[in-house]
Amino acid sequence: MSLVNDLRLQSPSTARNRAPILAVLREYLPANAYVLELASGSGEHGVYFTQEMPGWQWQPSDTEPKALASIDAWRRHRQQQRPKSKPSDNLLVPLALDVTASWSDEWGSTAFDAIVAINLIHISPWQVTQALMAQAGKRLNSHGVLFLYGPYRRQGQHTAPSNQAFDADLQARNSTWGVRDLESVEAEAAANGLVLDQVVEMPANNLSVVFRRQPS
Repeated sequence: MSLVNDLRLQSPSTARNRAPILAVLREYLPANAYVLELASGSGEHGVYFTQEMPGWQWQPSDTEPKALASIDAWRRHRQQQRPKSKPSDNLLVPLALDVTASWSDEWGSTAFDAIVAINLIHISPWQVTQALMAQAGKRLNSHGVLFLYGPYRRQGQHTAPSNQAFDADLQARNSTWGVRDLESVEAEAAANGLVLDQVVEMPANNLSVVFRRQPS
């Protein structure tokens, strides 16, 4: 990521993948939806999605102070660019949220239509995936969706040489990181009442993986 000209961070990969990701999300979410994004990073995905879908209430979050500052800076920048007659309030104030910690009770009994995690589970310990599935099983509404994006192994094999090299780099940086087996992710989801609904091939050998909560 690089700085724009203030606290806003900019990721080239976001510009490449945001439109294909939005196309998948549109298949699953209604025109009006309440979405929690985890590990929002620069915040650019939320900015783009809420511009394209003004009925989506998008709750960004992250653990890193620089990321939270970037999200808020993008949010303020967007508000300044819009006419006063068209206020932008569907990109919400970012929250400091650690997936493995106790989630805020400020939502009360409110459930999300979707939880979105883009490039999270391979750049985090496996415990993050376990916690994510447990929380999604509790926090999604009936038939709500969990959307994951990133590289995966399938049946124990990498889907491209570039993913294999990326996996090696991740594990060299942190031994608890790495490209996950899709089957292991699916099993963890199933243990928390989430059923795999669709796997979509995406640019740069990534996958969009969509789980749907089964009503209890």
